[in-house]
Parts: sequence; structure tokens; C-alpha cells
Amino acid sequence: MIPFNFEYYKPLSVEHAVEWFQLLQQQGKKPVYYAGGTEIITWARTHAIRPGAVIDLKAIPECNVMDLNEDQLIIGACVTLSAISAANHFELLSETASGVADQTVRNKITLGGNICGNIYYREAVLPLLLANTRMVIAGIQGLRESSIHQIFAQKLRLENGEFLVQTRTDRSYLSLPFIHYKKRQIGNFGYPLVTVAALKKEHQIYTAYSGVCSFPFRSALIDHTLNDSSTPLAARIEKAIEQLPAPLLHNVEGSARYRKFVLKQTMADAVYALESR
Repeated sequence: MIPFNFEYYKPLSVEHAVEWFQLLQQQGKKPVYYAGGTEIITWARTHAIRPGAVIDLKAIPECNVMDLNEDQLIIGACVTLSAISAANHFELLSETASGVADQTVRNKITLGGNICGNIYYREAVLPLLLANTRMVIAGIQGLRESSIHQIFAQKLRLENGEFLVQTRTDRSYLSLPFIHYKKRQIGNFGYPLVTVAALKKEHQIYTAYSGVCSFPFRSALIDHTLNDSSTPLAARIEKAIEQLPAPLLHNVEGSARYRKFVLKQTMADAVYALESR
């Protein structure tokens, strides 16, 4: 239960959602967009956020589409991780999504909610970073489309009043060789110590990471290092870890030292698996 009152709106179009956000913001109600809601509810319960209004995007048709056409896979921001896994249009994304939380929670977590959240992990973004996905964003100026690499740096960098409508992934990425490893300290549930997703395209391996630093990321420097076949793999991995974009996480899931150990082994597993394919 959320321990305070707020206004609830459920627009039927992108335009109305943006208009209501602007109006509610002018009224000082600190509106937030709501896609899946699991994180908003969690933060609100702990008083970390206190919006005066919530704008539910789940009735907007463009936010609910999942369409595979001749050129691309289009997924709306309000499509749940369970639905993505079941459809299995993009196997790496499906496998990554199926590893987030448990089935009951995945029935509520949406692609947009996972990407735009504030928790460290946000694993659903990893395949999109690897596939150079394009993001459709709505704002006061209408719709715009940008490469994920232009607007995702540690988190999705949206202007005030903007929200994610869809992701669009070129079909050529959907069937590439891939791996996905999620390493936990114990068992098959809970947050990861390390998650590594990787694709192989034109003899090059591309990697993305979650649970390693305090945000998910893909690094061109790390990929260049791991693909340098003139250097022994162990040396490549040591150099790649030196190129991490932030310090290794140290939390209840595991120490930075233990994470480094797990990351080194997982990197090796990923490269071995994909070099032979």
C-alpha cells in the first residue's frame, strides 16, 4: 500500500499523456509516468518518491505493440517481460527478460519500466545496447527517434516530460549467435553478482554487463580489448577489467573482489563460447 494520496490518470494517446504531464507539472503535482509500476510502488512505500499524480501509459496503443515485420522488431514500452519471453522474437532479449525476478513479478514488469528504472541492474537494456536499438521518445515536441547509444548513458537520458514509447531493433540482430550468463551468489533467484550478454557479428564479439558496476553498460573499449586475438585471453580480460567505466559494486550480493573473480570467469566463458561459433 502507498502511504499517501495521489491523482491517477490513464490517457488513451501519446499526445494526451504529454499534455497531462505538462499541466500537472505546472500545478506543482510532480507527476510521474507509470508503465509497469513495480519500482514506483516500491519507492513510494519507502517515501523515496512522493508524486502528486501518476500518468498510467498502459492504455496507449503504441506502448503496447509487439510487431515483427520485414525490417525490425518493434516493442512497446508497456509490454511485459513475460510477454517478451513468451513471444521469443529476439532470443537474447527473451532469455535476458526471463532471468529478471520471478514469473509473477515479470508479469508486471514492463520493458520500459525496466529500462527507465533506478535500480542498478536493469538487465533488459543489455540486448538493446548490443543490437544498436533505436528508441522512440515522446515529448512536448512530438515523437523523436534516437539510437540507444545517444540517450542511454548509465540511465535513459530523457528531457523533462518525455517518456519511452517503443524500441525498434533491426531484424538482422535477432538471429545472431549469442550468450547470456547470469551469475548469482546462491540459487536461481535474486539480484546478480554479474550478468553478461554478448552477440557475435561479422567475427566480432560485442558484450554488455549488469551487476558489475552501479549501472548497466556496454563498452567499446572492452569489446576492442576482448577481440584482440593477438593477445592471450587471460591478458585481454585483465586489461578489459581495467577499462570498466566505474568501480566494481560492493554490496550484500558480493564484495568487489569476489565480483571481479566471477566477472573474469564469465568473460572467459563468453569469449570461449562465441569464438567457436
